[in-house]
Amino acid sequence: MKDRFGFDWSGIAGTLPWRKPHLSRRVFFRHAAAALGGYTLLPTRPMETVARAATPIAKAKHCIFVLLNGGASHTDTFDLKEGAWLPANFQPTSFNGVRFARGLMPKLADQMDSIAFVRSVRSWAAVHELARNWVQIGRNPTASTSRIAPHIGSVVSLELSRKGQTLPAFMALNTGDNIPGPGYLPPDHSPFFVSPGGGGLGNTTHRDGIPAFDRRLDLLLKLEADDRAANDAGPAPGEMRQFNLSAINLMYNAAVDRVFTFSAAERTQYGNTAFGNACITARNLIRSDLGTRFVMINIGGWDNHAGIYGGAFNAGNANSLTRQFDSGLGALIADLKAANALDETLIVVMGEFGRTVGALNTQGGRDHFLQQAVMFAGAGIRGPKTIGATDNLGSLTTEPGWGRERDVRAEDIEATIYSALGIDWTTVRRDDPLGRGFEYVPFAASQDLYGPVHELWG
Repeated sequence: MKDRFGFDWSGIAGTLPWRKPHLSRRVFFRHAAAALGGYTLLPTRPMETVARAATPIAKAKHCIFVLLNGGASHTDTFDLKEGAWLPANFQPTSFNGVRFARGLMPKLADQMDSIAFVRSVRSWAAVHELARNWVQIGRNPTASTSRIAPHIGSVVSLELSRKGQTLPAFMALNTGDNIPGPGYLPPDHSPFFVSPGGGGLGNTTHRDGIPAFDRRLDLLLKLEADDRAANDAGPAPGEMRQFNLSAINLMYNAAVDRVFTFSAAERTQYGNTAFGNACITARNLIRSDLGTRFVMINIGGWDNHAGIYGGAFNAGNANSLTRQFDSGLGALIADLKAANALDETLIVVMGEFGRTVGALNTQGGRDHFLQQAVMFAGAGIRGPKTIGATDNLGSLTTEPGWGRERDVRAEDIEATIYSALGIDWTTVRRDDPLGRGFEYVPFAASQDLYGPVHELWG
């Protein structure tokens, strides 16, 4: 389809890193207008100073962040508590003293030698949207700086993107586009949204073939060259050119197609689900080494106020949500391990909060609760391991298990991710539009309030 000026964007605009392939041209131009208009707030973007102070542990090249959207029950997953309420087919099993529900998550049970659970984690909020955004930007979404705060993946992209890479550094799989973006950072550090199905990336060919694409691309490049010669008003035109170049790298690219193409046998191995497809894609992104450093995967449906053991946590149903999660993630860890890629990949799995503990509520479910647990795997972690401990019901931390001797918070998880990837979590940038100095992890540099859980590695 052509726009009102007669230009056909179908081969280029559909693959720009900050939009889903199926979004309309209206959304494309809305983003373009927002990018141009937003620069009234960012007149000095190229003028930046960065202060760094800490030494990261630098154990990984990539991070896969799995968000259990809705808040999974911590006492049925990563901080297993056993009582009269627990179904027998959960099959609680000890792995070097770590209790885990083998019957519920058998594939993950087979990978316990690479898994650690941080059980002394506590959410700041028990409200979905607030807590969900908190764990993705690593700070209070209601704070004054939150409106410019980037997603953790955008910071990773800023720090670790390399010149000439083919794929964006930050890939978002099955997230939809309703997640935090790059904040005040340049828009090329936005998440690239994909819902993979195994049939390729999509929108990376022109409907009239390569010759038509080449003609239109040549015209676009000439128009951009003329525009640069006439007037280059600030950073926006240059960044739009970079968008185009990034999209061009994806067109008719066999290496890109291989990342997003997989067989029916692979889909079956990973559970034949949307989550499994995302895990296959994450594996392929790591293997391909085409530039992606941070992969976010959403798997929703964990808001189980009713019927928890007959629904999401039904160990006897291979299609229940937890079994889907286990099939996909267990296969991903196994494949990365077989390819010698697990030790350079940090996997983090968490929800926005946990669920109420002990006996189920009157509807056979669990409600929102601040205490939670987080799973880590890969990046040289040797399991089975636990950091911290809770009381016999999982309601509060009894042993923090790490050097700061307090509950682990979302900011500490953020710092752990940065440190594992070789990024100084105490970095302060002086290019923010508010003029306050933007800390990667809030209060880490100024007050040392938050820091990495390095105990995961020893």
